[in-house]
Amino acid sequence: MRFLEYITEQKNTHMTHIEDKVLYGGVDGTRQAILALRSLRDMLGGVKEGSSSVKWDGAPAIFAGTDPRDGKFFVAKKGIFNKSPKVYKTDADVEADTSGDLSDKLKLALKYLPSLGIKGVIQGDFLYGPGELKKEKIKGTSYITFHPNTIVYAVPTDSPKAKELLKSKIGIVWHTTYTGKSFETMKASYGVDVSKLNKTANVWSQDAMLRDLTSYTMSKKETEIVNDYLSEAGKLFNQISGNVLRDLEKNQSLAQTIETFNNSFVRRGMVITNTQKHVNALIRYIKNKYQKEIDSRKTEKGKQVQKGKLNEILKFFSEKNKINLKRIFDLQKLIVLAKLKIINILNKFIKLDTFVLTNNGFKTTGQEGFVAIDKLGGDAVKIVDRLEFSYNNFNPSILKGWNKPTRA
Repeated sequence: MRFLEYITEQKNTHMTHIEDKVLYGGVDGTRQAILALRSLRDMLGGVKEGSSSVKWDGAPAIFAGTDPRDGKFFVAKKGIFNKSPKVYKTDADVEADTSGDLSDKLKLALKYLPSLGIKGVIQGDFLYGPGELKKEKIKGTSYITFHPNTIVYAVPTDSPKAKELLKSKIGIVWHTTYTGKSFETMKASYGVDVSKLNKTANVWSQDAMLRDLTSYTMSKKETEIVNDYLSEAGKLFNQISGNVLRDLEKNQSLAQTIETFNNSFVRRGMVITNTQKHVNALIRYIKNKYQKEIDSRKTEKGKQVQKGKLNEILKFFSEKNKINLKRIFDLQKLIVLAKLKIINILNKFIKLDTFVLTNNGFKTTGQEGFVAIDKLGGDAVKIVDRLEFSYNNFNPSILKGWNKPTRA
């Protein structure tokens, strides 16, 4: 296991939460989730050197670089990896395909990013444009802030970093490098070496790397807690039927239904406590979901089709499988507990203060999360405090950067 610099066949357009590897990744994915946390534990315990990357809460996602087909500079959104890659080389290209805030951001990227001298293709997140840096006093400290999405990033006004921000026109954080002779064959490598980019005052260009993880060593107590969680996770993993994990891996629709059900608790800021009750509640959820589909069909034939789908999905929930599903939820809980402990330690490395903006003012929060790369699968997994960030993301009382009056 290592973090960053691992070439993967997958494009970095979606990452799975580490605990959901158990649902989607089968036996190997579950093993990878546990190994990823063990590797981070070892790095933070000073056992071996390594790096991780921060998941910034920027928007929109920006791709930029040289089009391998004609050698010209381009910017793009996630459509870059469609069968017919969609890239923009002029303002007219942008305006023909996008509108509103997205269009404005892409045109700013097109204007300012060529000066960075990007070789190849890199991906990042847009942080701010002209007029989006604000002076705020939060908890007695004067800050320069930017608020691209859910999280408000804050830099003390009297710091050198604040001076850099104020001189710039746009801010972008880079996290992924792509190599290949065509968009279709490009491979993603997590990490961007911004030292190879040209420096320009107009662009506050950052990378997402967390370096020198061995500079902070976990305390004996912290190490013991993480070890206990991971030890229990390993034991529980061995008790779960490999066939059940493989069945879920093959039935991505069912895995997605389970994730959606689990996410309904996250959105309400609720912790799953009794996993046996959770299994039973999941089955009721599925029955209710399909009953609505059955009731909405006007013909008997249509109703029978939906009944058939329900009966097919319920075949998974044998008594034996329900026992294994309970163990899966228990394992996810242990992965989450170990993950949260590690997140608390990783947050100590961050040099920017982070808040969320509510109707009652600013509230301190952590980073969006971190990213780990699994060498066995080549996949990136998100390590996110979902009860904090994801809850904030879905909470209507948390004001988003893109729906504030200044963005109207």
